Amino acid sequence: MEKKLLNYAERYKKVLPDNAVRQAIQDELDTYYFVSGFIHPQLPIVKHDGIFLYEWGLIPFWIKDSTAAKDIQDMTLNAAGETVFEKPSFRNSITTKRCLLGVNGFYEWRDLNKVKYPYFIHSKSSDIFSLGCIYESWVDKGSGEIRNTFSILTTPANPLMEHIHNLKKRMPLIISPDDEKRWIDPNLTPSQINEFISPYRESDMIAYSVSQNVNNGRNNRNVPQSLEKVDYPELSLL
Repeated sequence: MEKKLLNYAERYKKVLPDNAVRQAIQDELDTYYFVSGFIHPQLPIVKHDGIFLYEWGLIPFWIKDSTAAKDIQDMTLNAAGETVFEKPSFRNSITTKRCLLGVNGFYEWRDLNKVKYPYFIHSKSSDIFSLGCIYESWVDKGSGEIRNTFSILTTPANPLMEHIHNLKKRMPLIISPDDEKRWIDPNLTPSQINEFISPYRESDMIAYSVSQNVNNGRNNRNVPQSLEKVDYPELSLL
């Protein structure tokens, strides 16, 4: 994420009511060139009533204590679209608590001879495009703290993403600009929601390989160099 909140709010002004946009521009966003979900960063999600900072890694409302909350967050960064209505962690949220996460792009890894090659993937048509997400609020009964969290939905990969994410063959759910307002409408039926959950068209996606520096969590990956194209001769042979 490279945009400040002012630009972020401008991008979603047609999705949100005017008062929500004005509230959103009171704060600024951190700049992220690379961010790992496993540090559970606070990122700006777009709900039907405004833009809010939520932690990445959904904590279901029924989690009993902070230890269980910590354990489950590493397992709820993503939610598979095919089973989101069935899984206990997600089925409460998918029905009425859907949101968008605006990003400039995302990273995925290709496996070749057991070597991981990172790619940066972004949209041809928009500087900021939307990932389909779900959210939840959890109350820590011990401290009374409210934790607001979210997960990113995933779908089977389209042909481009299948080539890159060639082991699991998944991709994030991308919501087209025309569908953004409907996705966050809390009044949709399950059948209407399911209409959105499918692979995004590869014709609007660009991908290129980047430095393997982003493979290692001990490195400082949140630097502009993480976005720079790096060519690997072994990949061009395929």
